[in-house]
Amino acid sequence: MEPQIISSYQGGEHNADLTKTVSRLSKEKGYKDLSCIMIVPCFGSIPTKAVASWMSLYSPPNAKFVRLFAVGMEVGKAFSSCIESILANPDLAAFKYILTLEHDNLPPPDGMVRLLQQMEAHPEYDCIGGLYFTQGPGGCAQIWGDTKDPAPNFRPQIPVPNTLQECCGTGMGFNVWRMSMFKNPKLRKPWFVTQTEGGVATQDLYFWSNARKYGHRCAIDTSVKVGHYDLTGARGGIPDHVW
Repeated sequence: MEPQIISSYQGGEHNADLTKTVSRLSKEKGYKDLSCIMIVPCFGSIPTKAVASWMSLYSPPNAKFVRLFAVGMEVGKAFSSCIESILANPDLAAFKYILTLEHDNLPPPDGMVRLLQQMEAHPEYDCIGGLYFTQGPGGCAQIWGDTKDPAPNFRPQIPVPNTLQECCGTGMGFNVWRMSMFKNPKLRKPWFVTQTEGGVATQDLYFWSNARKYGHRCAIDTSVKVGHYDLTGARGGIPDHVW
């Protein structure tokens, strides 16, 4: 240990520039209600690499955070059933946000906190997701639909780096949703359906094709980069690969 003189009092780094600290705290939104319920459809098994990523995921300090795992359900049914059960429980229905996380997505440790900050800063959006791509060498960004086109569409958009990019629909891999959205009686139920008849649609775009009719909007935070893990190489041909 180097020789040193120890003072009996030190105000601390955060107190040294209180204006800067208050600005940081205001941006982080940690003083607000950021209660959140995480929903994961896991099909009975989850890749170890995905679990390792989730174990590093942290929530806002002292915010209520609950995890729900739907085992053995088709993905659309899993999301719809979990949300139904949440709304049927008075305690859980009072939470402010829902986080959807799919079994093969690898979010950054601060991903949930950053998406919650965006939701608090942008009340015009009912859902904000992280940026991830479809699996395979030709994967496209899951930023579905150009909102500037007056014709309804879900064309994949080119990501604009480090921005909040509005779109017509999102994937479900790592999204924060407002609980209040699912209390809208006008929305079609079940909310999420993997449609295979009368036109094909994944459960996420099936939902957004209806929700946008009632003014619900969504965006992708392209600075929150989420991996898409392919354990077997079934889609991309390269096993144990993150796209």
